[in-house]
Amino acid sequence: MGRGDGTGRVVSPADADDTGAGILHVDMDAFYASVEQLDDPSLRGKAIIIGAPESRSVVSSASYEARRFGVRSAMPVGQALRLCPHAVVVPPHFERYLEMSSQVMRIFRDVTPLVEPLSIDEAFLDVSGARRLWGSPGEIARMLRRRVLEETGLTCSVGVAATKHVAKMASTLSKPDGLLIVAEADTAAFLAPRSVRALWGVGPKTSEALEARGIRTIADVIDTPRELLDRALGAAMGERIWHLARGIDAREVDTSRVEKSVGHEETFHEDIADTAILRSELRRLADRVGARLRSSGWEASTVAIKVRYADFTTISRSQTLPEPTAVGQRIGDAAHELFASVDRTLPVRLIGVRAEKLRPAGAAMPALWDDNEGWRRIEDALDGATAKFGRGAVTRATLLGARGGGTLPSSPPPPRLDQG
Repeated sequence: MGRGDGTGRVVSPADADDTGAGILHVDMDAFYASVEQLDDPSLRGKAIIIGAPESRSVVSSASYEARRFGVRSAMPVGQALRLCPHAVVVPPHFERYLEMSSQVMRIFRDVTPLVEPLSIDEAFLDVSGARRLWGSPGEIARMLRRRVLEETGLTCSVGVAATKHVAKMASTLSKPDGLLIVAEADTAAFLAPRSVRALWGVGPKTSEALEARGIRTIADVIDTPRELLDRALGAAMGERIWHLARGIDAREVDTSRVEKSVGHEETFHEDIADTAILRSELRRLADRVGARLRSSGWEASTVAIKVRYADFTTISRSQTLPEPTAVGQRIGDAAHELFASVDRTLPVRLIGVRAEKLRPAGAAMPALWDDNEGWRRIEDALDGATAKFGRGAVTRATLLGARGGGTLPSSPPPPRLDQG
């Protein structure tokens, strides 16, 4: 199975048994930070934080050198810098991350068509049918790790197991830059000593409910009557935990999995009470959401907004559209309608726009009369200008100077352009 290597990881020896383990979970190591270190060698070995330099923005990612000091994703940058004062703050370059993610996913699909991306930097692979071509699951995992490093310069961690749940747990234990194989027959022994917090889908509230009843390990879950789990967690979660603790996970690798939503949000330098500025920011974010939908070939059936006030109270509102759209103008109109319905007594710290319930563009029956056709043509032209000159080269006149002094959002500068 695997053993500790003195660094906190659990990894498998070269001769590890991989019988019955046809599922791989591949997770890139500190992906955003690693890409930045790859592109700027002066950052290698340093504690780096990916995020806007303003203390009110949040950490998108952090290198392992920074994580040793307690820095974590979604933490305010100011708090991260207090934990790790010598860290270097690097603005994110999302287009570059998408480019590297595409390279990695292509490598996965060279090995098997059964690839289920979970996010930009991780995926499940079913290699059960690839043995004749590439070897055993363990051999395939080693080959994938080698190819990713050779072709991208990045490292990844791989869990190999009989189920998705155990494979994901294994990859987490092997990080960074490790490989952990759990043969099907070893599943129960692998799971038993692990914390209940390691179970997929068990969050803080669920784990606290279990631990309050003395259920701290997966072995404890197995020894707990099903009725007690149902009373503590509810029937649905009780059933889920009961099965996962026993290594039962019937989910197959789903190659049809698609991004569920696309969104952008901004945290402001200073809390903003000016409605005109907030409406302008919603319009700008909606345009970015629409551009991402169009570039990915999706349309959204629902638009949602997120508002965080100065006291950190956060609310969200959503609206189902009459017709799916990828038009930023239409998304912005819906965002404005939603914003008009929320309480604006307190100044706003963060605002966001999200497109949800995505479907392939053009899947819906076209309307006889399309009110958005004019805007669609304009935005198609803007997409062309952006592709040629970069994001920000062309923008709405209403967005120029709308924010006023001292109220600029804390977003990073536009992504870098390829200089040749």
